Amino acid sequence: MRQVQLITLDPGHFHAALIQKRMYPDVAKRVDVYAPLGFDLTEHLNRIARFNTRSEDPTSWQVEVHTGPDYFERLIREHPGNAVVISGRNRGKIDRIKACVEAGLNVLADKPWIIDIEDLPKLEQTLEAAARREIIAFDIMTERYEIATILQRELVNNSELFGSMVKGTQQEPAVIMEGVHHLMKTVAGVPNLRPAWFFDVGQQGEGLADTGTHLVDLVQWILFPEQPTDYRKDINVLAAERWPTEIGRAQFRNVTGEADFPKFLWDGVKADKLDLYCNGSISYTIRGIQVKVKVGWNYESATGAGDTHVAVFRGTRSRVEIRQGKEEQYRTELYVVPNSNGTRDEVSKALRKHIDRLQTRYPGVSVEAQEGRFRVSIPDKYRVGHEEHFAQVTDRFLEYFKDPRAMPSWEKANMVSKYYVTTKAVEMSKVP
Repeated sequence: MRQVQLITLDPGHFHAALIQKRMYPDVAKRVDVYAPLGFDLTEHLNRIARFNTRSEDPTSWQVEVHTGPDYFERLIREHPGNAVVISGRNRGKIDRIKACVEAGLNVLADKPWIIDIEDLPKLEQTLEAAARREIIAFDIMTERYEIATILQRELVNNSELFGSMVKGTQQEPAVIMEGVHHLMKTVAGVPNLRPAWFFDVGQQGEGLADTGTHLVDLVQWILFPEQPTDYRKDINVLAAERWPTEIGRAQFRNVTGEADFPKFLWDGVKADKLDLYCNGSISYTIRGIQVKVKVGWNYESATGAGDTHVAVFRGTRSRVEIRQGKEEQYRTELYVVPNSNGTRDEVSKALRKHIDRLQTRYPGVSVEAQEGRFRVSIPDKYRVGHEEHFAQVTDRFLEYFKDPRAMPSWEKANMVSKYYVTTKAVEMSKVP
């Protein structure tokens, strides 16, 4: 395999650094960073430095920084590597990805690639250009690597215990996906300062277009494993809404380090609080199955709490659901809930049979009977955490880098589908 030489472009989000939380075989130690001189670049370099100097399993990255007003033009002209990592401002991100692909560079880019539906054609053109050039343009979908989600996908596609998907209605969806995140958080053991532009939805994107991308991706990834979807035929976005989280000046100062709201945010400031439109919900159908997706951002979680996730899939025999709330001590837990007492024994038998088959891949996973449901007990060794998922995504990207033809064709179609849903929802949510 030819050596992978990473280039990091304008790392405005901490996800860019998480790609380098560990070393990889066949990836050069030297990473070239092209970015404007400022807060985002400094924070990125500090994170890499902490990885290099930590006491346990330190990394050994060597960073070459290229800065100046023409940093992007220089990257395209010089491209000292062959794979670009992009995680930062989301407005205009697709233009940068497209330019990198057209320059013959592989791309590993954080979500969301687009935040406005007008950019959907650019996304399609970019993926087509990558296919023609036999290079990889890969979306960082970390939630596919969460063990509870992997097992949920297994169980939803087992007709003996799950049955078949119900169609559902807008009032009672067949699939419910909800996620709540927090603006104040710790990354790699250090409180994470966010850049002020993160609070500009014109740059970052609204909640539906940003974190909603993960939830919409999981819907089709779980319902239709390794199958392409066509947004023109398979998807109908029915309704969407948005609402703000209020951020006070002191809160803004705590999470950004800035003394006050910058001028570009003043239009959203009312009564000394910023209305941050980072919350929303979508109702849509995919191949006739009714889905409800809801995303939210709070300022800070309660002590001992964290981000939360709910994923419910309703079958004709049982529900398969993930919950990550107070009862679960904010860990993702997987449950199977029989639809009636009459099917409990049959669902139990089918579930235990499936878990037995999984022992070759996930030894130690087991089933615990609870009141009205079964809990799939997941050993801690499989709970690697959100930050490690970035390395797992990178491992997959490196597989495709080695052999671009190994990247499944459904990835391209489903990427376009998910971004159609999220951006169409943002568009609809703004209509009075």
